[in-house]
Amino acid sequence: MKLSLGPILYYWERDAVFNFYDEIANTPVDIVYLGETVCARRHLIGTSDWIQMAEKLADAGKEAVLSSLSLIESESDLKRLRRIAENGKFSVEANDMGAVHLLSAAKIPFVAGPHINTYNPQTLEMLAELGAKRWVMPVEMSREALSHMQATRPAGMETEVFAYGRLPLAFSARCFTARHYNLPKDDCQFKCLDFADGITLKTREGKPFLALNGIQTQSASVYNLIGEFDSMRETGVDIVRISPQGFHTADVIRLFRETMEGRLPVQEAVQQMARLMPDQACDGYWHGRPGIEQSYLQKAEDAA
Repeated sequence: MKLSLGPILYYWERDAVFNFYDEIANTPVDIVYLGETVCARRHLIGTSDWIQMAEKLADAGKEAVLSSLSLIESESDLKRLRRIAENGKFSVEANDMGAVHLLSAAKIPFVAGPHINTYNPQTLEMLAELGAKRWVMPVEMSREALSHMQATRPAGMETEVFAYGRLPLAFSARCFTARHYNLPKDDCQFKCLDFADGITLKTREGKPFLALNGIQTQSASVYNLIGEFDSMRETGVDIVRISPQGFHTADVIRLFRETMEGRLPVQEAVQQMARLMPDQACDGYWHGRPGIEQSYLQKAEDAA
């Protein structure tokens, strides 16, 4: 089983991004996804910059993958997608069917990202025929549903599971961060730069519920499957994905690696991670329950 680091979902300053990947080069992660997947207005890092960082990570022994936008709205977005697809060196994670079509037409093997609606074996088979070599399970899918998918998984197809981070739930043509400041989307003043982990949205009772990240809606709780390595192995998962957060990502990677290899007890890892996460943990979707629930910690409390 391998560890991957998903693309940065937030808008960080240019120097912060370069420094982040310099640090990631020295972590025990196997695969690193790079690229802007949320908002085309985030221009501080260009395609050539992502390729440059991918080359450095490849030199450090990582598998580098370039990720595409999840919502393509303009010709300029298509131009960016074509540049990524035609990079000639690195694999591409397709996050919408337009990217799948482009990569398939060019006969370029690709990764089907978590925003492709892959919920049944027929869809997975179709993606394999189009050239997918790996698929990332949609974040709402349960372990039981994944087991059914794995039973007929196409030969040579790798399965990757989003296992840590605020859950990317939905995208919209409207920018929620701009709306939060009563600004139009086209004059958002790049307010996302002020929030390394998004803006937490609370219920009337004051409980964290969602996180606003530009045009993306996320869970406020942090999805955390560090206690589910055994069940992921039993289900045939090949790759476990960690989503970058504003702080402590390298520490999270270390804890996942040590737990995965059996060098750190799960309960101790959970306790250490509680100090590293931007909000409380959840794992409900994996267990076929409401996503906001935390089943692993409840089981541990019941056992005690």
